[in-house]
Amino acid sequence: MPERSDTPILKFEDVTVAFDGEPALENVSFEAYEGESRVILGAAGSGKTVLLKAALGLVKPESGRICAFGNDLTAMREGELSDIRAKMGMLFQESALFDSLNIEENVAYPLLNQRSIHCPREQVHPRVVEALDFVELGETLEKFPSELSGGMRRRAAIARAVVTAPPLMLYDSPTAGLDPITAHTIMALVIKERDTARTTTLMVTHRFQDGNVMANFRYNSEQGRLELARNGEALHTTFMVLREGRLIFEGGQDRLEASEDPYISRFVKHRE
Repeated sequence: MPERSDTPILKFEDVTVAFDGEPALENVSFEAYEGESRVILGAAGSGKTVLLKAALGLVKPESGRICAFGNDLTAMREGELSDIRAKMGMLFQESALFDSLNIEENVAYPLLNQRSIHCPREQVHPRVVEALDFVELGETLEKFPSELSGGMRRRAAIARAVVTAPPLMLYDSPTAGLDPITAHTIMALVIKERDTARTTTLMVTHRFQDGNVMANFRYNSEQGRLELARNGEALHTTFMVLREGRLIFEGGQDRLEASEDPYISRFVKHRE
């Protein structure tokens, strides 16, 4: 993998977010670069989802600064933010598909409704088909979300997130509530998107095994499957651990597993 750019795709500078006076994030700082993956761990209520919402500009910091693609989100109006969000793909918890739209219409939605995308009408259908083929759901165009399994809905939501080819992808618990086989399928798609498009990836999860896959596997496009990365191959994966809104750990997997902090150890399955 090529060396990372000197300019971060996403940057948090001492960001504090509070609701009713209670901090959900407190003085959080980090930088995410092109092609880098960040795995965000933490207990329920630790601020993981709030961090993603802040990155999207959906919640405003009480203090600090958030920059995406060199733009200061904290100084932007809503209309300006929508143009920046067009460069971000978001997989929400529970997929958040529109029940009243079929799968083709769900995946087409950002192409038709994000004004900065500028996708000609005649290109919408081919791009939707391409995105659904990417997640191996090409046969579901006319189906509705209620007709799909939970794993298929999650894959359709990934198709909707990647259809605009965003350089930054945000995943909120992409494997939550799924059986192990389906969870592995979802992780394969996350890594496929990262490796084929060199996408910067932030993934909130409570499953250390998802982070382990992210940090140690690459997508083999010739064989269409994941494979263990070669020794010394740089996948640029950083783990972050949040506790009560504070970033208490930032580093590689080896350092994470070596930590003696009892809170951090709760999220780590140590290698045999």
